Amino acid sequence: MTTTKNFRDLIVWQKAMLLVNKVYIASGHFPDSEKYALISQLRKSAVSIPSNIAESHGRTSAKDHIRYLHCAIGSLYELQTQLEISLIQDYLKKDMFDNLYEDCREIERMLNTMILNHT
Repeated sequence: MTTTKNFRDLIVWQKAMLLVNKVYIASGHFPDSEKYALISQLRKSAVSIPSNIAESHGRTSAKDHIRYLHCAIGSLYELQTQLEISLIQDYLKKDMFDNLYEDCREIERMLNTMILNHT
């Protein structure tokens, strides 16, 4: 088993960072009226995912490590919900929604695997 020395080496963190970028790009096309509402919420949720993954990596106890991975999943679920709302409001085209949603699902599977491997 190889030990990851830095959270930046984690593939799940790297994928979460790419997701943040995609969310910023996609939400940049939303109406200005959503600047302090849905755009802000989408971006906060997206940023929270790799942030919690990074924070989990810095924890020394397995319990704390897993807790932050669960926080990352919670933020991921928030993001998925906000993406659904964006689709319903016709702010996102279906193909963009599908792409973002699949990225979320992949990250979710990776996080769940990490949690299972630490229990």
